[in-house]
Amino acid sequence: MSISSAMSSALSGLTAGARAAEIVSGNVANALTEGYARRELAVSTRRLGSDSAGVKIDGVNRVLNRSIQTDRRLADAAAGNTAVRQQFYTKLEQSIGTADQPGSLTARMDDLESALISAASRPDSEARLQEVLNSATWLARTISTVSGDLQAARMRADQEIGAQVGALNDALAQIDALNALILTQRGTGNDTSALMDQRQLLVDRVSAIVPVREVMRDKDQISLYTTGGAVLLEGNPARIGFSAVGVITPDMTQASGALSGLTLNDVPIRSTEDGVLRGGTLAALFAVRDELAVSAQSQLDAVARDLIGRFAAPGVDPTLAPGAPGLFTDGGAAFDPLDEVGLAARLRVNALADPARGGALWRLRDGLGAAVSGDVGSAAILQALAGAMAAPQVPASGSFLGPPALPRVWRRTCCRRYRSRGNARMTAAPSPVRGRRRWPPPLLRAGSIPMPNCRTC
Repeated sequence: MSISSAMSSALSGLTAGARAAEIVSGNVANALTEGYARRELAVSTRRLGSDSAGVKIDGVNRVLNRSIQTDRRLADAAAGNTAVRQQFYTKLEQSIGTADQPGSLTARMDDLESALISAASRPDSEARLQEVLNSATWLARTISTVSGDLQAARMRADQEIGAQVGALNDALAQIDALNALILTQRGTGNDTSALMDQRQLLVDRVSAIVPVREVMRDKDQISLYTTGGAVLLEGNPARIGFSAVGVITPDMTQASGALSGLTLNDVPIRSTEDGVLRGGTLAALFAVRDELAVSAQSQLDAVARDLIGRFAAPGVDPTLAPGAPGLFTDGGAAFDPLDEVGLAARLRVNALADPARGGALWRLRDGLGAAVSGDVGSAAILQALAGAMAAPQVPASGSFLGPPALPRVWRRTCCRRYRSRGNARMTAAPSPVRGRRRWPPPLLRAGSIPMPNCRTC
């Protein structure tokens, strides 16, 4: 080997070493940079004929475990989906309040029942009658406020869907542009690692909205498919369509056409959890807007209907004309069973009992249909109102469920350890009262069936 060949080999080694040191320093500096993938220098032996002539730098490789990356993206999408739902339920709980929280829906109901019992004990007291009116008014306002919060949650979800669809379309367009730029730079022999980092970051953002699987193509190009089978990027980016609305009311649904769904390249697609864009934050926002909040509104409307029905039931207030509203009304009028959607927002106290709206407090004692004040010592109607408030009653609507029907084989022996005809079991612990078993049992094993109607218990 000549001196010039030796010098050339040494120089190539120093060049490779310097380039490797540069890459290592870049890896350390970007250890916490989002989207950055570790680099490694690819080298090989440089030869002149049959002789070694130093080191040749083949390029810079991005080190990435694609299997782990795919799993992480799917996990992030699932976590985002759960977070959106959890945020909705948290705000709903804050709006309704807990049973031990003053001003909660449960507390307002308890206040009204207590006020009615108190007024029945002193029907001549206007202060106690006023407390009944105040408690009923606050209960109606609380239910109406929760209904408003539910529609506000739907409105926020609708606006956020529009923002995420816009971000999704922008990200897909940018990924497509980076694909083209990577192809160009790769053809000129330039390092495309930084461009691939940018593209990876964009794919991560897309996957949080809609979980995707990345498929590698020739020359470092990628295609994107959702886990539901939709093509988001294959040569050209897909276009997602959505139209946000300015206001949402309880009667507005996607099925009625009042709310927008999704389109993929102008073709309508399902926006539910069984659709092709399922699994990420976008699907969770649709669930909040079209399912969770709608279901909660339905239950709240059922509560409002139950309140109206309790105090308008025959025998509670004999002064009411047939079909006339009782203590609670549908926006001041009688309730129409065919117009229950949004009833919670329209729940109002009957103006006949409100002096501020031309009514009189004594009608709470003497009847809402009474023309003149009666015996101030009569508590019959107040007692009937209190009884109506406390009486157990099966709701006429909503998704409230009563106790399940019991198989005959379970009816007689649920207070002892037993087996059914299959392999289901239940163990009930002894009660401190006369050695009986208490219900509900502290342990229900898999396959057991509760028995709230057990005669022995």
